[in-house]
Amino acid sequence: MSNKYKILLIEDEANIQTFVSALLEADGYQVICTQSCSGGKMLFSSHIPDLVVLDLGLPDGDGMDLLKHIRTLSAVPVIVLSARSDEKDKVTALDLGANDYVTKPFGPAEFVARVRSALRNVRRNVENSRFILGNLVIDYDARTITIDDKEIKLTQTEYNIIALLSQHSGKVMTYSAIISAIWGYNDSGSIKKLQVNMANIRKKFGAVPGKESYITNELGVGYKMNESVR
Repeated sequence: MSNKYKILLIEDEANIQTFVSALLEADGYQVICTQSCSGGKMLFSSHIPDLVVLDLGLPDGDGMDLLKHIRTLSAVPVIVLSARSDEKDKVTALDLGANDYVTKPFGPAEFVARVRSALRNVRRNVENSRFILGNLVIDYDARTITIDDKEIKLTQTEYNIIALLSQHSGKVMTYSAIISAIWGYNDSGSIKKLQVNMANIRKKFGAVPGKESYITNELGVGYKMNESVR
């Protein structure tokens, strides 16, 4: 049975990319591949993966810089897969926020086990690819949201915002982090665009006094998907 987790693989060596992709897909994961830092940034923002496998020696930049960029946006698990075996590189990557560091060459079974371990607790409140919070249910596979068993019709952007917040439930995501993940840019009008989308979402959710509160707005900071309703 497919677990439907989405993995972004950033690896510039074609043979390793093909091997790792086949290895992960055989274990039921959806794999998105790129060979560069620039491609990694673009695909990370557009696909919002559940885990990133990152090589450090990329043709258009150092993977360490890409790791720092990812960490400014998200707490998504990152496994570094690198030929660099020096202890200093490992310590630097882990200090920058990598969850694990695998040195090439590697054992296929052990690598997949490390992926499973990194993903084990990535989605709190999730059962069978669903996020459940009170009467709110997000089905990631079907890309649907229901409240009290009634489907809430959202635009693609509105759904992407809610899915992003739910995958980081309990954590305040800053305006800039949400904007970068959803639109891939930040300018003077971006916060207003986000606020308009959030207002539409709240209206569709029926957010009125006395209703269950799913999302908290930390004024001047960002938004948080709550871990429990009140």
